[in-house]
Amino acid sequence: MLMRAIGNRVQNWLARPLYNIYEKQLERELQHGIIPKHVGIILDGNRRFARQHKMSTVVKGHRHGADKLREMLRWCYEFNISVITIWIFSLDNFDREADEVQGLFNLIENRTLEWLKDPEIEEKKVRFRYSGRTELLPESLQKTIAKAEEQTMNHKDFVLNIAIAYGGREEITDAFRRYVEAGKEKGLSLDDLQKEMQPETLEPFLYTSGLPEPDLIIRTSGELRLSGFLLWQSAYAEYYFCDVLWPEFRRIDFLRALRSYNQRKRRFGK
Repeated sequence: MLMRAIGNRVQNWLARPLYNIYEKQLERELQHGIIPKHVGIILDGNRRFARQHKMSTVVKGHRHGADKLREMLRWCYEFNISVITIWIFSLDNFDREADEVQGLFNLIENRTLEWLKDPEIEEKKVRFRYSGRTELLPESLQKTIAKAEEQTMNHKDFVLNIAIAYGGREEITDAFRRYVEAGKEKGLSLDDLQKEMQPETLEPFLYTSGLPEPDLIIRTSGELRLSGFLLWQSAYAEYYFCDVLWPEFRRIDFLRALRSYNQRKRRFGK
């Protein structure tokens, strides 16, 4: 085990100069490229990372993933990607072991409170938004979410949209429900609502109302599916799937995703 660890360190040390050269090449390719305005990220692979590294709990893998998110935000600042949507907890995740779920909620709450004290959030004018059925979350986490949204509500430069207790089908279901309720408050009948129903009439009732649709969606860990992430909004998004587990996601992987996006010709269904 010791010799393997030493071997990995030596291999990484030898490979570092090559990675630096490749990273600079990618940066040059992107200098005059088209950069997405809204990037969605499915942060997948935290649990597998914990198991591969024989950590005592999978929550420690999520902790490494939270550290990686700080790096990711700085890469987005660098390229002026103004909206970042991250999926950190799905509705299906409630079915996991109770200790893991509670540990993850504690981690999210603690890191959020740390971020709110971070001068960089104020300096970069990052606004926190949350998408999902947040009423299902523990009360203390709900209060922290409300504090984060209130404290950053006037920030205009960047938006960190956090999908938590989120499901794509549930978002569309909730949007229809809100649409019908709003119509009833206006005194409209079901026939009236049916007649005026168009895709654009539903958009104001989505969790992401007011945000641009995602240009690029990245999923780590090698899974080749969206699992319902931004199901409505991603109709014309470009996708990038990466084999790297989220805690091991590097800047060079991010640059590859941007280059891939830059090389595509977006047709928007035409």
